[in-house]
Amino acid sequence: MKIAVAGLGLIGGSFLKAAQAAGYDARGFHHGEDSDFFAQADIVIVAMPPSAIEPWLRKHSPAFKPGAIATDVCGVKRPLYEAFRDECLAAKWHLVCGHPMAGKEVGGFANSTPGLFKGASMILTPYPYTGRGPLDTLEKFFRSLGFAKIVSTTPEHHDEMIAFTSQLCHIISSAYVRDPLSAEHDGFSAGSFRDMVRVGAPDPDVWTELFLANRDKLADVLSRYIARLEDFRAALGQCDAGRLHAALAQGGEAKKRITSPKA
Repeated sequence: MKIAVAGLGLIGGSFLKAAQAAGYDARGFHHGEDSDFFAQADIVIVAMPPSAIEPWLRKHSPAFKPGAIATDVCGVKRPLYEAFRDECLAAKWHLVCGHPMAGKEVGGFANSTPGLFKGASMILTPYPYTGRGPLDTLEKFFRSLGFAKIVSTTPEHHDEMIAFTSQLCHIISSAYVRDPLSAEHDGFSAGSFRDMVRVGAPDPDVWTELFLANRDKLADVLSRYIARLEDFRAALGQCDAGRLHAALAQGGEAKKRITSPKA
């Protein structure tokens, strides 16, 4: 099976290296680079900034061979899904929008690794008319690269969940690390500080696009988070031990529910 990877940053580079390590005829191409190989590939992975994916597909997809499967790695799914919804219904190639739940705090091809996806989850948001054939092919391919779980969902639910599990975390970390006291952390910090600042420096170009593309879902989870912070601030301002204790206890119970082993 031939695999084309368009875009050679951290994720694209890791897909290329993982596919080559798994024995596929995989070739990688930089953003803007043309190749006849795109017309030969069975699977085309578009690993580019959000705004570049749709134009790239519109330029190159007419040359895709019948039955070829294209997927992306973007952290927001609704825009691309909607852009090709009607077009792919009649197309000879398949688009299955995807999002690998893997990454690092540093980007670029130099930091890519074939083991990046080991044990990770791959999220797919297929169209209702997508047959089992393309999905089975993708699942087998992704599992061969080390993915442990394949999740199929709607673009709407994907964007809502990623707003909470990823985008909100980057916003919180970015806001936290900008406090003037962070410059004096040496000697005063341990694991809690490291955990809070780990994702505090996302690529501003890419993440500005992602945040704005998902602004409605992100604004919702951010508003709920701010309301919980305001509850803590009010309890401190009123020296209300009972309210503070209740908020902390609720957090403990919430963590217990999500970390307890499933029966």
